[in-house]
Amino acid sequence: MSLKKLVVLFSGEGTNLENIIKKLHKKEFEGKKIEIVKAITNNPHAKGIEKAKNYEIEVEVIDHRNFSSREEFDEILVKSIKKVNPHLVILAGFMRILSPVFTSNIKNAINIHPSLLPLFKGANAIKKSFESQMKVAGVTVHRVSDELDSGEILDQRCFHRDNESFEEFEKKIHQLEYELYPKVIKNLLIN
Repeated sequence: MSLKKLVVLFSGEGTNLENIIKKLHKKEFEGKKIEIVKAITNNPHAKGIEKAKNYEIEVEVIDHRNFSSREEFDEILVKSIKKVNPHLVILAGFMRILSPVFTSNIKNAINIHPSLLPLFKGANAIKKSFESQMKVAGVTVHRVSDELDSGEILDQRCFHRDNESFEEFEKKIHQLEYELYPKVIKNLLIN
């Protein structure tokens, strides 16, 4: 049985982190076991810290406010990731724009974005998508690249809009994230 190691980066509630833990952590698929070997957050107050610890996953806090530049932060982040040599790095609500220091050193990293890229890149994507005239909305899993939310698109899911309130719209977006992200991660590690 081969072990496929994941590192998860997060900044907040940890809902995508917990979903990935429940669906993939320490599970076996086709003779391969997936394990989250470390979770890293840039926010010492992130609620996801407790969620990861509940599953006995090592959590490292690297507070970005302790660094004078993105590059300095990314350098320490890269060192931390390389210590455990993961097969894949997952961004799950990691609210940092990564510099080339990260992208040139960590080649196998993916992110989930709450819009149908290439539309509505960056922050507030759910709000921008909700306020748009589009008849569909959805989520995108993509590779992390030098340019924000512009890496290779690996998969997308969408729904037809139906006059939802913002709260209902946001809930549908998160539901798609919870369905799609573990599936893409599993496919990347098993196939």
